[in-house]
Amino acid sequence: MQGEYIIKGNYGYYKENKADPIWEVERLDDEIEGEFLFSFDGEKVYDFFYDYPQELTPEERELFDKEYPEWAEFYKE
Repeated sequence: MQGEYIIKGNYGYYKENKADPIWEVERLDDEIEGEFLFSFDGEKVYDFFYDYPQELTPEERELFDKEYPEWAEFYKE
């Protein structure tokens, strides 16, 4: 399967596979080093270091932890 990249406003949204449930997001106007942005719906953007886990719904957190177990483990430490 081929990846997908779209631009909305000041953000670029990327999926390695179209079936992936989470978009990786990059700022197009002002990149901040070390920032990890993601989106479930291609609209609302989360910043891992500010929003995880408190701003995610229980369903979003479960999905995120499944898709990015290394980041979920990082947060536990």
